[in-house]
Amino acid sequence: MRTARKGSVEMPAFVRQLVKETEKRVSSFFKGGRGGAAEGEQQGEGEKEEVIPSPYLDRPVLDKLTEEGCARWGLTYALGSMQGWRANMEDFHNCVPQLGAELADWSFFAVFDGHAGSTVAQYCSQHLLGHILATGGIGPEDDPQKVKGAIVEGFLQTDKHLHSVARREGWERGGTTVVATLISPYYIYFANCGDSRAMLCRSGQVCFSTEDHKPYSPLEKERIESAGGSVSLQRINGSLAVSRALGDFGYKGAENRTPSQQMVSPEPEVCVVERSPADEFLVLACDGVWDTISNEELCAFIHNRLRVCTDLRDVCTQVIDLCLYKGSLDNISIILLCFPGAPQLSTEALHQEAELEDLLESKVAEIYDELCARGEEPELLSVLTVLASTVIPGLPPGGGIQSKRNCIISAYYQQRDAHKPMVPNVSESYN
Repeated sequence: MRTARKGSVEMPAFVRQLVKETEKRVSSFFKGGRGGAAEGEQQGEGEKEEVIPSPYLDRPVLDKLTEEGCARWGLTYALGSMQGWRANMEDFHNCVPQLGAELADWSFFAVFDGHAGSTVAQYCSQHLLGHILATGGIGPEDDPQKVKGAIVEGFLQTDKHLHSVARREGWERGGTTVVATLISPYYIYFANCGDSRAMLCRSGQVCFSTEDHKPYSPLEKERIESAGGSVSLQRINGSLAVSRALGDFGYKGAENRTPSQQMVSPEPEVCVVERSPADEFLVLACDGVWDTISNEELCAFIHNRLRVCTDLRDVCTQVIDLCLYKGSLDNISIILLCFPGAPQLSTEALHQEAELEDLLESKVAEIYDELCARGEEPELLSVLTVLASTVIPGLPPGGGIQSKRNCIISAYYQQRDAHKPMVPNVSESYN
């Protein structure tokens, strides 16, 4: 039986106001600029070129989809996903905390990061688990070799069926990376196909993480070239940035080669880790997360957040915001799985968090007043620039100043409202 609660969390009004008023400048500050021509810049006569639709938006879509749930054996989880700067949302997920029947103490979670459309990612999110279970290799005996074989066969069967559907429906273009975990009473199985990633934290440290499948990795490059392809600009044939994926059938046409020997392989890398009472949490996330934060940083950040947040959805949204503020231009999706040994709410940590936010508010007020005293316009970007060069003790490990940006923005607007000139009451001025 699946136990979950879904909902949509919206950004605070002051953040939406920020996006409306100063998004380009503030985002440029945190991301080092997005490139491209300046706003309003036009090409000269005779310089017109074919207009290619941009994969990015002028402003990010900040609405978040969240989900939370639990399993009867003590697992709790939450999902957070956001479209961000991308023109379309191409991420999908699958959260099954309890498989049911004789596998009631097993759980399955996966993140699907689509590219060149969302159709393949959506299809795989609906069918992958079914193909894995249909192999018959997963049962109460929990044989690691059988389970690993079942996962690999499930991926290959999903890709095979996907190809038939794609030809029938006429959508052979597009693909999806997959990172998944199957948790049994004794083991954690990791399956990775592409550049999404899974990470297990144990006793406050990164215990295990999957390896990204990139075209320039030696073994991946060797397979690509053997299948008749090339790697340029760190991409297959200068185009595709991942070397393993479901779908992408335009890269799977080499004759006399098995599916796993094609330029793009649908075969996942499957690893197994024995469970431990010291296991704290597990993260599955697309590359929109990992492009901006390392395994160690994310482990430290989530470990810290779990000591001040009781709602796992809130932790996921904080990770998403952090990645956005650190420069992620991709869709962002994360599943956070917490084991019984995960960090718990701490009175001391809550006190430190409150002190940090009080300090940030006072720093923002000081900077605002200093800028006003110098006759300068205390714009948000100016305040952020000064604050970024200021030593702030107690920032969340792995998160830095970006992880408290919402608090800083809120404090800025409080100052701006407090400094607004008082408008005299017209009726009173005539009395």
